[in-house]
Amino acid sequence: MRFSLKDISAKHLAIAVAIAFFMLLTRGSHVLTSVALPDASLALLLIGGLYLRKAAWFALFVVLATAIDFGAAAIDSLQAFCLTAGYWGMLPTCAAMWLAGAWLGKQANSFDAIKFTLAALVSTIAAFVISTQTYYLFSGRFPNNGLIETIQYGWNYLPSYMGFTAMYLIGFWVLAKATAKFNFVKQPFNNIT
Repeated sequence: MRFSLKDISAKHLAIAVAIAFFMLLTRGSHVLTSVALPDASLALLLIGGLYLRKAAWFALFVVLATAIDFGAAAIDSLQAFCLTAGYWGMLPTCAAMWLAGAWLGKQANSFDAIKFTLAALVSTIAAFVISTQTYYLFSGRFPNNGLIETIQYGWNYLPSYMGFTAMYLIGFWVLAKATAKFNFVKQPFNNIT
């Protein structure tokens, strides 16, 4: 099935605009705003997978994230530190989150606390391992380090990586549960596959 503009409902568009807004607000926050908000990209990708599912939406948000990263680097050269040969790892990192959201969207109760928590934890850990390992192994900044050393370096970032993603996903889950009676974030749309 092809993706066309006819497939976009008002709910799809509202969710896509919200995801794009929060990605713009948080992903380049050290450059784009005077307040350094934690990056919400991982949580937003899980939410995108949950509601939008289609590969075209995923591609759009990966392009947006890439544009934000390169735009931030153009404004502030310190932001370019992570734009290395290991940057390609962002694609499977984002895919881990998106696919977890898509899996959740196919469940009978996407907001079951256990399912939601497990999907969020497994995908965030997978995203962390993918992103840190592709950076440390392929960036060229750590040429003499093997897998064991790169894992040791990467674990220093795990608490903030998990913590900020968990903070956003818990906030989203609470909001979804609280607003379920409005049938907007109650369950993913059944007609999206």
